[in-house]
Amino acid sequence: MAEQKKPLRKGRTPAPGVDRKRQFLATMDPDLIKSIKLAAIEDETSASEILEEAAQQWLARRKNKKTSG
Repeated sequence: MAEQKKPLRKGRTPAPGVDRKRQFLATMDPDLIKSIKLAAIEDETSASEILEEAAQQWLARRKNKKTSG
């Protein structure tokens, strides 16, 4: 008897207005997570937006190091 495969899970439905974004799971220090969430509340933004901006800045610095060094 052939084993049935489970249907693929698509994950969460993105928030309204969020297109072309995908979920990314990372493990971080709990205090850092708390600080990011508090900063998001203070700045009236989301933790995802803060992390996306930080990642973009880090990648730009990394690219500049590689081209200048």
